[in-house]
Order: sequence, then structure tokens, then C-alpha cells
Amino acid sequence: MTVVTGIVVYVLIWWLTLFTVLPWKVQPQQTPEKGHAAGAPERPMIVGKLIVTTLISAGLFAIVFALIHYEVISFHRMSQELGRERQ
Repeated sequence: MTVVTGIVVYVLIWWLTLFTVLPWKVQPQQTPEKGHAAGAPERPMIVGKLIVTTLISAGLFAIVFALIHYEVISFHRMSQELGRERQ
């Protein structure tokens, strides 16, 4: 995996993880103020969620990196096998 590929994979994992972490501990306001959305969270805790997202993403990236580095998942081998099947 090249550096650029690694960065792209990490960014994809990070965003997917962020969207799974965002709903954690969200409680809507009991009495929303005028001009605020009724479903807006009372305390969104964004900084904490960004930290958790980064830590989880780092762990998931380490797993993906190991699988690719040790060729448990080999995209070159998959493409070669697919090419042989088409012939």
C-alpha cells in the first residue's frame, strides 16, 4: 500500500466511523428555543466524538493495513484470478 492509498483508506474509514459515532448519546432539547430545530441535540459533544472517531479509525486502519500488507487480502491476486476466469 502506498502512502497516498493509505491516506485515502484512512480518510474513508474515518468518515464512515464518524457517521456511526455521531448519534451516540444524542438527546434532543426538551424545550427548543425559537429558531432552533426540534431535533437539535442539547449537548452534541463534537470534540469528544472526533477524538473517539480518530481512535477507532486508527485501530480499524491498522487491521486493514495488516490484512493488505501480509496479503491476506491481495487485490493483485484477485484481479489475476478474475482475468483468468474471463479467458
